[in-house]
Amino acid sequence: MLKITNLEVKAEDKTIINNFNLSIGDGEIHVLMGPNGTGKSTICKVLLSHPDYTITNGDIIFDNESIKNLDPTSISRKGIFLLNQNPIEVEGITNAEMLRNALSERTNSHIDIFSFNKKLNEVCEIINIPKSFVHRDLNFNMSGGEKKKNELLHLFILEPKFIILDEIDSGLDIDALKTVGLALNKYYEKYKPSILIVTHHADILKYFTNYQVHIMHHGTIIENGDESLIKKIEIEGFRTPAINGTEENE
Repeated sequence: MLKITNLEVKAEDKTIINNFNLSIGDGEIHVLMGPNGTGKSTICKVLLSHPDYTITNGDIIFDNESIKNLDPTSISRKGIFLLNQNPIEVEGITNAEMLRNALSERTNSHIDIFSFNKKLNEVCEIINIPKSFVHRDLNFNMSGGEKKKNELLHLFILEPKFIILDEIDSGLDIDALKTVGLALNKYYEKYKPSILIVTHHADILKYFTNYQVHIMHHGTIIENGDESLIKKIEIEGFRTPAINGTEENE
């Protein structure tokens, strides 16, 4: 599905990502963790071709094709979806309008409004959000938790096959986290997408099983493991090798 090899990324002539390697197969769930400022969210943005970052080495292969030089629209059309940590607000455009246009753009076909509205209502029931979300402006005047739930609406309508969760659990209370976690689990059980979860905490992970864990530091992955690595981190924290060869605890 996705293979990142020897990736090096710069922003304003500063290297942010260096020698980053990661492979995610069909239907696999991978978790990327690490201290603040280590480049986790940068990877999310680079995968969607954010203009602030420049790939200076390496490649990103998705479904056996390089996507490192594609624009965000082309990448999205391939079925890659980013659930943002801080989704943007767009006043004057409703969720329904945006999603119908996005589906038409992706499929290059006319979207039947009756079938579309039926699916919108069905998704609202699945993820336990008010049907009024459909007619609200895109993330406008929404709380942090509402924005995350709104992203779930987009997810279920667009049906991507590769999902990137950029700290989706950030700022959520217990109830909102449960809603988001259960909805993501339902989506995975139905569509079996590949998922990359970027997070600082293990709370969201209780809604998933059989995932692989990667620890990131200074723009590269320094440790790989299974679910047991999460328990180790909870006890010891992010113990990472410093440049001078000693250990530092962040």
